[in-house]
Amino acid sequence: MHHRRRIRIVQLVSCVCLVAGLIAAFLIHPGRPQLRSAQNGLTLSDEVGPHGHVRPTDKATELTPAAFVHPGVTVSKSQLDFVRTKVNAGAQPWKGAFDQMTASKYADLNRTPKPRAVVECGSYSNPNYGCTDEREDAIAAYTDALAWYITRDERYARKAIELMDAWSAVIKDHTNSNAPLQTGWAGSSWPKAAEIIKHTYTGSWANSGRFATMLRGVYLPEIINGSNSNGNWELSMMEAAVGISVFLEDKTSYDKAMAKFRTRTAAYVYLSSDGDLPKTVPSQNLDTREKIVNYWQKQSTFVTGLTQETCRDFTHTGYGISAISHIAETSRIQGQDLYGTDVGERLRQALGFQAKYQLGTAAPSWLCGGSLKLGLGPITEVGYNALHNRLGIAMSNTQTLTERGRPAGSNKHFVAWETLTHNNNPN
Repeated sequence: MHHRRRIRIVQLVSCVCLVAGLIAAFLIHPGRPQLRSAQNGLTLSDEVGPHGHVRPTDKATELTPAAFVHPGVTVSKSQLDFVRTKVNAGAQPWKGAFDQMTASKYADLNRTPKPRAVVECGSYSNPNYGCTDEREDAIAAYTDALAWYITRDERYARKAIELMDAWSAVIKDHTNSNAPLQTGWAGSSWPKAAEIIKHTYTGSWANSGRFATMLRGVYLPEIINGSNSNGNWELSMMEAAVGISVFLEDKTSYDKAMAKFRTRTAAYVYLSSDGDLPKTVPSQNLDTREKIVNYWQKQSTFVTGLTQETCRDFTHTGYGISAISHIAETSRIQGQDLYGTDVGERLRQALGFQAKYQLGTAAPSWLCGGSLKLGLGPITEVGYNALHNRLGIAMSNTQTLTERGRPAGSNKHFVAWETLTHNNNPN
């Protein structure tokens, strides 16, 4: 009897101590946001930056959604509803962007899918055995999914399903040197299409399970471990991995992809707060200034907003920036808003820096030897909407470039119709 009473007393004291500890922790850090560590389930305090935005520490603070939101890859249901309302009201620029999309080859209801068992892509897609076909069929599926949602014309939904089914019935592998990048490009568009169809189309998609098996077995293994090539590779690959993980509701892969994304983004866009040299990806062993300068296309002067590929060309830089914005948008839909962290700041600065020169400012001699290869592409809408329209951050160069490029079309790789989906979209 006494033994049981002692046990109860010990338990009571333990509970009191625990409650007291929690109260003390709250009094010390009242109202500080908590994020759960994906590795151990614990909560880690975060620094809170200006405007109340959470700024994660260097510790792992990736947040796996308790339950995935669908549709939830780059565009959410509330965003789609906003777009549908604008288009149906004939409001601009959404209606013009919609008309551009439906007039494109990607919305052609007579499109014939061109799947193949092995897609072989060499450097710069040479050789090109199915590379263009795969990327463009994936963009077409996404285009049809958007057209279905906005119009409720079931022909578009059925065409999207036809394209997805054709590839899931055939493809087995990607080969040659560009295989990881190709997989990332096509793998970024497929889940955007699949999310809309699976979670909004009221008709049947009998082979959705086979499509999921394709993403899990053919695409995810090729991209999930990342790349030590130029940064746009890994960023595009992680965009695909994050999107696929949402569709598959695969929390382990989601966390892994998000962690690689955070590391790569910090190593892709330079901020003066990084120090004298850019951050690096540990697996690349860029442990001397000389190695870093070589990796940054021989650029030795580092300024805020410069990217690892600025001095290569703006097209590949645009791929990297676009992937950053897409992952940040997906993460926000899934419950972790990265725009208020260093991800958002790097995105803002990268957009502004590149936009300035894309608009015609002459390159100074210290930047890429005074010579830039322009061609940023239709990649600014998502980041501009998030940072300027939602957060109220002035972005004059990005605004000018964005407005000048409307309606933004497709880059034929993994970007499509972002004036339609993200122009001034508050959701």
